[in-house]
Amino acid sequence: MLENKVAVVTGAGRGLGRAYAKALAAAGAAVVVNDIDADVAEETVAEITKNGGKAVAEVGPVGETETAQALVDRAVNEFGRLDIMVTNAGVLRDRTLRNVTDEDFDLVLRTHLRGTFTCGRAAFLRFREQGEGGRLILVGSPAGQRASFGQTAYSAAKAAIVGMARTWAVECAKANVTVNAIIPTALTRMVATIPGLGQLVEEVEKGAPVPRDVRLRGLGTPEDAAGLVVYLASDAAAHVTGQAIGVGGDRIALWSHPSEVVSAVREGGWSAEAIAEIFPSVFTPRLQEYRPEPLEVPGQKPGAGK
Repeated sequence: MLENKVAVVTGAGRGLGRAYAKALAAAGAAVVVNDIDADVAEETVAEITKNGGKAVAEVGPVGETETAQALVDRAVNEFGRLDIMVTNAGVLRDRTLRNVTDEDFDLVLRTHLRGTFTCGRAAFLRFREQGEGGRLILVGSPAGQRASFGQTAYSAAKAAIVGMARTWAVECAKANVTVNAIIPTALTRMVATIPGLGQLVEEVEKGAPVPRDVRLRGLGTPEDAAGLVVYLASDAAAHVTGQAIGVGGDRIALWSHPSEVVSAVREGGWSAEAIAEIFPSVFTPRLQEYRPEPLEVPGQKPGAGK
């Protein structure tokens, strides 16, 4: 499906990133595996090559322009070209608003958002130089699509990444480059702190199957999310761009673009008094839900994980 293609996957040493890298390689692509941890990056490379795939490790923290360019250069120097960039790398510093430090906020946004920006830009410039199109696959999160208690920086970064994907899809279209955001959910270390999920993550990491009811709600293994990455990287998805697509467990979903829910027009504009008069009847019935969706976990009462 991806023979003769070359991909870069950031944050590919563990979890979802490793699953993406392995799936791309299994589909025929040569892969540059990026991670800040050299040992886990080499482990991913070893798994890929053991199964007959092609991969090399490029170690470094994303966010800096130099790292992004090094990733593109490694792909070109090792494999002759670049076709796919998957911006997966990220960190968590989960705290409620009053406890978020400047350092926490900056680190999360530099890794997720600036890392996506610099890697996406470097890849696009290479795609344009090659003149054969390309695939930018940006990694969002449900935390960027709806409320996520205690994740100020992470939610902001992930929401911005999806917005960036829509804008880039417009800007990159003439170069035949598609840009999509994926919204993955999986039982990884990043969700282990959610009440009720820690034990399940531990069991799955040891090889236990994911319960069927959990899979149906959209939580599975990292490998369950990798098929979407391969699809979006392939020629079969040449018509798909500017989208946010969720995947996890046994579910796949297309997220909507933000749009107006209801509007009103008043000649001469709107004073505070005029808004107060119309709001209860026209807008209040259509106010949008802002709370996180309740997460149901086996053995836990619905809503207990809010």
